[in-house]
Parts: sequence; structure tokens; C-alpha cells
Amino acid sequence: MVIRRKRPSCSELYLLCFFLGLSLEAWAGKIRYVVPEETEKAFFVGNIAEDLGLQPQEFKERGVRIVSRGRTQLFALNPRSGSLVTADRIDREELCAQRARCLVNFNILVEDKMKLFPVEVEIIDINDNTPQFQLEEVEFKMNEITAPGTRIPLPFGQDPDVGMNSLQSYQLSSNPHFSLDVQQGTDGSQHPEMVLQSPLDREEKAMHHLLLTASDGGSPVRSGTLHIRVRVVDANDNPPAFTQAQYHMSVPENVPLGTQLLMVKATDPDEGANGEVSYSFHNIDHKIAHIFQLNSYTGEISNKEALDYEEHKSYPMEIQAQDGAGLMARAKVLVKVLDINDNAPEVTMTSVTTAVPENSPPGAIIALISVHDQDSEENGDTTCSIAGNIPFKLEKLDENYYHLVTERTLDRELTSRYNITVTAADHGTPALYTETHISLQVTDINDNPPVFPQNSYSTFILENNPRGASFFSAIAYDADSNENALVTYSLVEDTIQGMPLSSYVSINSDTGVLYALRSFDYEQFQDLQLRVIACDSGDPPLSSNVSISLFVLDQNDNAPEILYPVLPTDGSTGVELAPRSAEPGYLVTKVVAVDRDSGQNAWLSYHLLKASEPGLFQVGLHTGEVRTARALLDRDALKQSLVVAVQDHGQPPLSATVTLTVAIADSIPDVLADLGSLEAPRDSQASDLTLYLVVAVAAVSCVFLAFVIVLLALRLRRWHASRLLQAAGGGLLGAPASASQFVGVDGVRAFLQTYSHEVSLTAGSRESHVIFPQPNYADTLLSQESCGKSEPFLVTQDLLEDKKETFSQVNFSLFQFWIFLAGVNLKFCFCVYINELGLLIKAQRLPSWMILKIHLGIPGWRSGLAPAFGPGCDPGDPGSNPTSGSRAWSPLLPLPVSLPLSVCVCDYHK
Repeated sequence: MVIRRKRPSCSELYLLCFFLGLSLEAWAGKIRYVVPEETEKAFFVGNIAEDLGLQPQEFKERGVRIVSRGRTQLFALNPRSGSLVTADRIDREELCAQRARCLVNFNILVEDKMKLFPVEVEIIDINDNTPQFQLEEVEFKMNEITAPGTRIPLPFGQDPDVGMNSLQSYQLSSNPHFSLDVQQGTDGSQHPEMVLQSPLDREEKAMHHLLLTASDGGSPVRSGTLHIRVRVVDANDNPPAFTQAQYHMSVPENVPLGTQLLMVKATDPDEGANGEVSYSFHNIDHKIAHIFQLNSYTGEISNKEALDYEEHKSYPMEIQAQDGAGLMARAKVLVKVLDINDNAPEVTMTSVTTAVPENSPPGAIIALISVHDQDSEENGDTTCSIAGNIPFKLEKLDENYYHLVTERTLDRELTSRYNITVTAADHGTPALYTETHISLQVTDINDNPPVFPQNSYSTFILENNPRGASFFSAIAYDADSNENALVTYSLVEDTIQGMPLSSYVSINSDTGVLYALRSFDYEQFQDLQLRVIACDSGDPPLSSNVSISLFVLDQNDNAPEILYPVLPTDGSTGVELAPRSAEPGYLVTKVVAVDRDSGQNAWLSYHLLKASEPGLFQVGLHTGEVRTARALLDRDALKQSLVVAVQDHGQPPLSATVTLTVAIADSIPDVLADLGSLEAPRDSQASDLTLYLVVAVAAVSCVFLAFVIVLLALRLRRWHASRLLQAAGGGLLGAPASASQFVGVDGVRAFLQTYSHEVSLTAGSRESHVIFPQPNYADTLLSQESCGKSEPFLVTQDLLEDKKETFSQVNFSLFQFWIFLAGVNLKFCFCVYINELGLLIKAQRLPSWMILKIHLGIPGWRSGLAPAFGPGCDPGDPGSNPTSGSRAWSPLLPLPVSLPLSVCVCDYHK
């Protein structure tokens, strides 16, 4: 039961209630209890849970425990009942000695709030000690002449109990010569004295035996006895006398063992044995008797055990001097112990936290520290401090307690662990100090996003890379720890040329390594813009991003592509013409090539690999121009074969070649005359074909001359033809006049003019080609429509019948002959068709081609040496064959030609 203040006991019944464990209420902020000594372990002291306003089950949750400075824990907490109980048997006399009140102070700590509740328990004395005398038997010598009324101080009994349980009374056994007188000391103690009532007579009785009984006031009463022998001796009229009534001595507590502290001196004027003085302790506490030693002959007092100011600040003693006859004298001795600074401060971590989050506000409590120094005065005054420039400080709660708190916000990324040194120092000389170390871990919170070392990156990858090849590693660093520093990587989705970025590039989410998912082509795109996001695993997660420019580097994976000259589709070789009168440096042709690569991979150089006549031609290294290196000689062959290589500057270099055939001639007849020599006959059939070609060229010249004459004749007879047409009731058949175009003498003249232009000849197959480099046919033909759309020239049926009558005796069914002519600027094909019916003329519009085609034909065999060039101009085309299709060919002039031969010489030039 807790009471507000302690009331003084008034009866033994009330004390008995105290012994049963009644406790006092809090006074002046303390919780007070009382408990009798010598109780069993786990004896109930008080309901501490009720006094603290807690439930028993909260003790463990809130960390309720006892905090005390003593080495021995006298009390404990019962977590089940919430009560305060004894931890072991309590001996009040051992704990508090003779103090009137025995108080035990400690604190109850509620750790979750770091709050202390002071508790004071008073230990109530019980009568568990019997009064005792230091000696069991004592002997006194008294002179027979001792006067009645002489007082002999007797040893007093000692009872460690206090109050009514302490020594209360003395009794002396009955004797006619002696009585007992108890004197009350200034401190309340009782001093028994034996008083001589009547004179002694040694001759009557030399020895008197007495019994002194000391009793306490407990219930039941306990008592102790002392046997007293009084020996009657002869007279000795001078007792010993001390030089001082009281002796005072101050010694430091660290005095060495065996040091002579002081010397008492007593003198006796008697002689012999009556004058010999011996010294002894009188009425001294048994603890003091163990610490000090008295020389009975010299009176020297020395220490045989170490002195401790913290245990006893002074030692009172009484020294008795007795001569040989039994006369005695006494003197008081007081030894004061001087405190020295021999105890360092004691630092106790009452409660401490080992980890604190970095976002803890200033003032967060880290530890509760208790500091105590057993020394006194300045030696016991302490100060507590922490060393180093750290974000912590100490706040003093009271004389002995401190709070260690944070002074400012912590940052784990700067310092993740603090080793705090708490130093407690006293004010002694020299000062003593104690250091205690606290290891404090700063726990991480997710307050730092991942950071890339750079704001942007540029990286390169060669084209034609293997799929899955890594090309860059984007690494971000997070200053946090554990999961807050676990970074994952991802790509910001985008589209490239209509395809998602994820189909081109992927990223390892754990390492940040970027991989190419496909083989890049520099010619397709040269760079990619990526954005990588780095995100940590904190809560909430933080992220950052960085841009990466991926540049595709060109590889030499494209060989040069030759644009000019373009090789014919039939596999023949192109022919360039060079006049025999060409001077050195004459531009024959130019090889044009491109490379789809870039940089030095696209730098092209031209080389002449092979020539049929070394030294005759040269090729520009960077221009590709083919020029004559010297003047052409008569002995130089008509056909010159050149192999030109175009090479880039890549590693390894790639190249392409083209074969050029240069024909050396001053005029077309020269070319035609030597046409058969452009290619050596591969067999007898090829040799015959060459002969046919030469004959055909000569025949063509004659045919054209005859054709001009025929046209002139047609002009003269035009008026006659017009009259015939009018008489027939119509104009031209099958098409209006504006749709049909007649080729007159002017057209033939233009054709002959073009025939005199510069001509180069090539021969690379069983067909021959004549190339006109830059003709001008702006006014050669009048028709702007294609052959396929134009109608053939028509004449009247009467005229046709006249022709048949004139040449009916000639059979031309075995001979066919076609001539085709076109120009780049004119973009028309001029067709002349000769068979047994006569000469037919047809105009056709063509692309930018220039064609002179002579087709060879033998009865029963078609050579097929050249492909058709446009609809309506191919002898095999139903639209152009006079004998087939709906398009009728009307011969203008029947020719009496019996040679079963057709000749075709053709080529084209862009």
C-alpha cells in the first residue's frame, strides 16, 4: 500500500504492519516503499505497475527496468504481476550499519519514452542480532585501598540492530562490593560502569566473579553476557596519565600499509610494575580493530589495511593505558581520512540506441547516460562531453544524468557510422576521466536518385555488327544503400523509321549494358538517339535519365558501282570511237562510278589494269577520264581493249572493273570495212557472218543512194498522185493526213548529213553496233509520234498494180531488208523496208536512242543477232511485218534486188 508520507510508528503492531510490506506513496516526486530485512527472495514490496499507471503486460513492450548504481541488485520486477519484489535476502546491518534509517534509492526506466521514475525503499530493522561483547571475559585489578565510589568502565555490548531492537539495558550480577551504573552518552549510547560500593579486602577475598548482561528491546528479547573477574591487589596510588585527553590525526586515504599514523603516550609515576604502562583499544568497533594496529608497549597506531575515504571518512577510537597494578587511564583518538582523487568517474549507458534514420529531426534522443564519481567535493564533481565535430550534443537532465541528442540533420551518404566518444572528467588534481564509446549506425532512406556521371553520352558501333553485340554500358550511381541503391535500367520507347526502338536496341535492366538486336546498316541510317532511365528500388522510387547518341560507323561493305559505261544487256562490250588523228590527251570516254559508302570508303581511284596496247591510253586517277597517252599510229590496231578498275580506299579495299573497247577510225566506212576485224571469229560460221556484214554495209550505201533518187522521183510525181487520190474519192487510207507523215528529200538529206558525222564502231558479239556520240537530228523527221502509233505510207491501188506489172518477172520473196535510224535529239526511228513488193518507209518515235540496224537474213534461216528496238520496227513484230497484221505497207518503189540477204548494224547511246 502506498501512503503520501511516512508517519512515525507508535506501537509494535504498527511496526509489524511495516514488516508485512506496507509501502508509502510518492512524496516530492518519489515512489516510496518499506520492506523488512531478512525476507525471502521474491518477497512482495509494492505494486509498481499501479503506481506507474501501467499494465503488467506493458513492462516488456515498453522496456520497463530497474536502473541503479549499486553492484548488487536488491530488487527486481515481476513482469507477470507488475510488482516490485526482493531479488535476494536483505541484511540491513550489512547494508546500512547503524544508520537510523536505511534507504535504498534506484530508478525505474520506461525505455520507450526514456523516462526515469525515482523509487525509495526503506529497509525496516528486525531483531535478528544478539547483543555481544567484544570479549567473553575481562579481568580487572583493583587495589585494596581503592576508595568506595570508584568507577570502573566496563566494556559495552554491541548490537547491530537499531531502534528498539538495539541494545537497551545492562544488568550486573549481585555482589556486595560492586554495583552497576549506566551513563548516557551525548550520542544516545549507554556506557556501563561498575561502581565500588564498599572497600575491598584482599585478605578477605582476593578474586570477585561478576556477570554483566546486555539486553535489547526486541521481541523476543535477545541478550549477551560478559564474565568479569576483579583481582584485588596491593595498593597502587598513581594511575597512568595521557599527555593529551584527545588525539587527532588526518591521513590521506592512499597512505601505504604499515604506516605509523600517530603515537599515544601515558605516564605513571609509580615504580616497578606499578609504573609500567601498557596500551590497548577500549570499546572499539570490530571493523576498526581490523584496520588499525596498536603497539601495546609504545602506543604507536598504524594501519594494517588500506583506508578508503568512500567507506569511512573518520575512525574514532579509545585507547586505554594500564599500569602494572591495574590503574587505568583512557584517551580519545580520532583519525580523519583525507579524500584524494583516486576514483575515476563512472559512466553508465542507462539506455542507448544503436541505429538512427538519417531523416531524424534535431533533438532526437540517442542515449541516456549516467555519470557518478565516488570522490567528494571537487574530486567528485564531474563534467561530461563528447569529442569531435559531430552532429550530436549532450543535454544535462540533473546532477548525474545526460541525454545524448542529435544537433542537426544527419546524412548517411556523408557519414554512415559515428563512433561517439563520451568523456566524463572530474575536477580533481590531477583530473581523472573515463571514456565510453557509442557506435551509432545511420540507417538509409531513399533521398538520392541514381546519377549518371555525364548528362549525355556518345558511342559508336560499326555497321554490319553481329546481332546481340553490346555497344555501350550506361551505369548510374546511387549514393543510397541496400534496396535504395539497387538500380534498374530501361529504355524510353521511341520509333525509328516506323519501327519501335525495342526492335533495334535492348538494355540489360540490371547492368545497363546496351545490345544491338539487329545488324545496322550505315546506308540506312547513321545515328540513333536513345534515352536510358535509371530507377532505384526505394519507396518511393527515384529515377533519372540520360541521352545516348549512337553513331553507326561506316564499313567498306559496298564495292564501287559503275554508272557509265553501261554494258549492253546481251553481254557484249561497249565500243568507244577514237579518230586516228587524235592528239595526246584526247578524251576518249569517261568512266563514272559511285560508292554507297562514306568517307574514305567512298574515295574512288581509277586504274588501268590491262590494255591491248600498253602506253596508248591513260586513265585519270581521280577523274576516270580515258585519254590518249600518245598520238595514234597507223600500226595501232583498230580494236583496243582496256580494263579499267575502280577501287575505293576502305580496309580492305573493294573494287569493280569495266572492259572498254575503243575503235580507232576516222570515218564510218573505215569502221564498216574493218568491222569484221573487231572480234576474231570463234568458228567458221562467225567468219561467214563477218563477210556478210561487210557486203551488207556496201549494199546499204547503194540502197540509200537509190532511195534518194526514188524520193526525188516521188516529188515530181506528187501532183499526179494527188490527182489519183482525188479521183479515188479520198486522201490517204486508214488515217487523216495530219496523222501520217511523209519523209521527203529534206529528210533524206538530213539522214545523209548525219551519216557524215563522227562515228565510232564497236563489236562485242555476233551483232555490230555503230555509236553516234553527239548527233543532231532536230529537223530530220517531221513525225513526233511513235512507230507503233503512225500508219505506213500509202499509195493508190492503181500505182501498186502498175509496180507489180513492171517488175512481175522478178521474184523477191527470198529477200528482206530493214534499215532503222534514230537520234538522241530527234527521238524518232526511220524505217525502210524492201522486199519483192518494193521499198516501204515507216517512222517511229523512240526513247533517247540512236540506232542504225542492219539485219542479215538467209533463206530458211534467221540470225536473231539483235533484239527489237521498239514496236513496229522489229521484222518479227506483227505490227511491222508487211505481210502480217492489219497495218498494210505500201511500197513506194519496187527494187529489182535478188540478193537473199538482210543486214543489221545497230547501237545505242545515251
